[in-house]
Amino acid sequence: MLSNETSTGHGTSIPFAGGARGAPAQQSALRLDTLRVLAAVLALSVAVYAAVSVSLSLGLDVPLAASAVLLAVFGLVLRGLVHHQFHKFGAANTVTAIRAAMVSLVAAVVLFAEMHRAGVEVHWTLAGLAGLALALDGLDGYLARRLHQESDLGARFDMEVDAFLILCLSAAVWQLDKAGPWVLLIGLMRYGFVLAQYVQRRLAAPLPPSFRRKLVCVVQVAALCVLLLPFVTAPLSVWIAAVALTALAWSFAVDTAYLLRKPEAGL
Repeated sequence: MLSNETSTGHGTSIPFAGGARGAPAQQSALRLDTLRVLAAVLALSVAVYAAVSVSLSLGLDVPLAASAVLLAVFGLVLRGLVHHQFHKFGAANTVTAIRAAMVSLVAAVVLFAEMHRAGVEVHWTLAGLAGLALALDGLDGYLARRLHQESDLGARFDMEVDAFLILCLSAAVWQLDKAGPWVLLIGLMRYGFVLAQYVQRRLAAPLPPSFRRKLVCVVQVAALCVLLLPFVTAPLSVWIAAVALTALAWSFAVDTAYLLRKPEAGL
């Protein structure tokens, strides 16, 4: 989730590069295991991308773009291995990698499939992919806790996949004229919060775990999935988007107020 308990909240950065943890041998074993896992996920994903593109007549741009996005994501993950203190990539991160593959396809479809002209089967496919990514969202965190493999890398990886999914779904909803361009704020708000940290350093302080934050994240993805369904149209779609945006803005406002009240020495 965007607010994984081992993360720092709505958008506080956990750097993907920095001091390596563990002995060189452990880091080498981790990198090799990670490469194997990511290569397997990538190979399977490329095959699925091609099959989906053929079945939905999406053309060559969609599978190529999805593969490129996933490669970029996995490249960032490899850079972040210094923040994973185990010799194995782990089941939890593997689930997150699979979710990243789904989100990469969503992004490619939104970019190249001309959503307003695409058939309803494309809309159903997007909603299904997003729903499956949401369903798997709790699994990676559960596995990390159950297998005692929680790490900064896992928390950040999970958080960024969620944030990117919400941004892509917001763009899809706008393209489908289910709501005005203001619906993009649902996807952009988290990134705006990260940028604001460079202006106001208080906002970069860690946030305590919050059920409210997790619930709002689930509401965002669920609402956006519903908005993709062909039978959900205006004015109902506008109201759903407005409620989702209001809930998100309220959640960010609560966290922002908390951080601004926090003594600066706590940073």
